[in-house]
Amino acid sequence: MHRNDLIAIGELAARTGVAVSAIRFYEAKGLVAALRTRGGQRRFLRADIRRISFILIAQQMGLSLEEIGAELARLPAGRNPNAADWARISAGLRARIAAQIAALERTQELLGNCIGCGCLSLKNCKLYNARDKAAQRGAGPRYVLGDHYREIAEIE
Repeated sequence: MHRNDLIAIGELAARTGVAVSAIRFYEAKGLVAALRTRGGQRRFLRADIRRISFILIAQQMGLSLEEIGAELARLPAGRNPNAADWARISAGLRARIAAQIAALERTQELLGNCIGCGCLSLKNCKLYNARDKAAQRGAGPRYVLGDHYREIAEIE
């Protein structure tokens, strides 16, 4: 490994916009690994810029640190991830993103109407959730969770 492939923790923080303390936290969690100089200073691979960026994106998506760690474990250690490496990871995340988009779109469409929990309007509930049939599908806002009021209306 060439010295130019390594960067100090401060440079990694500057390049990613992440605080040095957060990088230390990610290191403690095993999400990134520092190499040590003879003087004990942390040095990171330039590839860790991408790893930290992935962590930030994954956190915004709602992935737990354990889930993020599992995804990062699929990346090669000691070299920059290539297109095939990222394609492997992104394939699994695409389904999760699509499900989140669908849930957000359902929520957006239903916010002004009945969401299947019987709390917004007795007038609407007579139409969309008569006799609180949505509750037979389970707890919570059934329509936002993916149930359709026509399916629930058919429950006897």
